[in-house]
Amino acid sequence: MAKKQKNKIARYPVFLHVNVGMVFFAFMLIYVVICVFTYFSKKHIVGYEVKEGSLSSNNIYEAVALRDEQIVEAANAGYVNYFAPEGQRVAVGNLVYTVDESGDLLDYLKTQGSEQAALTDEDLSELRTQIVSYSADFDPKSFGSVYDFKLSLDGTVQKLASASVLQSINSLGDNSGAMQSINYCYSAGTGIVQYYTDGYEDITLGSMTADLMDSSKYERKQLINNSLVGVGDPAFKLSTSEDWMIVIQENDLDKVKSLAEREYVKVRFLKNQDEAWGKVSYVTNDAGDTFVGLSFTNSMITFAKDRFLNVELITEDESGLKIPNSSIAEKSFFVVPKSYVTKGNNNNYGVLRDKYDENGNETSEFIEVELYNENEDSYYVDDDTLRNGDLLIMPDSQEKFTVNTKDTLIGVYNINKGYADFRQISILYQNDEYSIVKSNTNYGLSVYDYIVLDASTVEGDAKNLDTSNEN
Repeated sequence: MAKKQKNKIARYPVFLHVNVGMVFFAFMLIYVVICVFTYFSKKHIVGYEVKEGSLSSNNIYEAVALRDEQIVEAANAGYVNYFAPEGQRVAVGNLVYTVDESGDLLDYLKTQGSEQAALTDEDLSELRTQIVSYSADFDPKSFGSVYDFKLSLDGTVQKLASASVLQSINSLGDNSGAMQSINYCYSAGTGIVQYYTDGYEDITLGSMTADLMDSSKYERKQLINNSLVGVGDPAFKLSTSEDWMIVIQENDLDKVKSLAEREYVKVRFLKNQDEAWGKVSYVTNDAGDTFVGLSFTNSMITFAKDRFLNVELITEDESGLKIPNSSIAEKSFFVVPKSYVTKGNNNNYGVLRDKYDENGNETSEFIEVELYNENEDSYYVDDDTLRNGDLLIMPDSQEKFTVNTKDTLIGVYNINKGYADFRQISILYQNDEYSIVKSNTNYGLSVYDYIVLDASTVEGDAKNLDTSNEN
């Protein structure tokens, strides 16, 4: 039998067709992605223009005002009417208020048509000032102050109206029956008259507590015109001395001691931006709370109506060159005696470094150096110029000095010349964000210099870095 002939299948080689253009494009795309990633992941040097400025170390507190206050009690029972302007000084013998024992006075005045009180322009101006002051200090989170304002405004209106009532009373004459029940009450002392009580009249620095500093717990009783008073009830009070004090609570003992060491501290009253120097004293109570008192000898009348005041303690106020703290860096330098530093032919500073030529003969070479600081005996030289262990030769002498002593300077990187060059600074004052440094110092900064905004972006040889002067 004839054998069946097997079919043979031949496999042809497959050739890979490579598009050179696609390969080149792929390499270029990868290169661009790497460059973009490197650019955005690398820290860039940004410049900052140095300007003159000042910094204040400010501390804002809510303070309690303590004054020499004397409560005057009513000697008669009846309906009270006030005539002395609140917050103003009264002298001995000035009429402060009247007490109507029968209560028939107002009804009698109505029958005579004298109950209406016409307010003058000055009276309206006083009311307007009181309203504007309240509006400026209004805090929606402390709505309770609305009721204090209402009572105070009622008292002011009644006080202004009482002046007209007094004129009407005098016009009635002594023969009127209503006049027989009126007692005139005069001031027995001199001081600033107030028509409220709050329980703080006898408080001193030594008796302060944390609860007394809490304005949310503060209660004030306004003394209102035409209200009924009994014998011995508070009628009004006098602030009798220009010596007064504000008290703040500060439990940071280091800060308290710092204030006490100053003895006097400048205080800014946020209500009207007035400033005054207060004498410092402090006390710590049995609960461990520390209270700082600031005593004044004037301006008591300005704040006589206020028990709580927002104040700002200004403990530092330095002027100079203002720079961000992020620009400040530390850098190490070699310390070289001044006797080993000389000037070259181009009048630049440099040192003579010991070396050996190809034949092994000892010789020297002039190495130009830049000076970054100096003291009485030495210069500070960049450690990128010299090497640790270099031998320096004193000019016109055979004495040698081994470079091995280093010291650290605090400064910033100046980029006026297009590269980052270290400049020493002398810090006058510093807060969390900025520093005030001396201007026009040797090896330092001047106004309008450009410095590196973030010193951490300067790495390696600062003089080989590209910089951008952006503020």
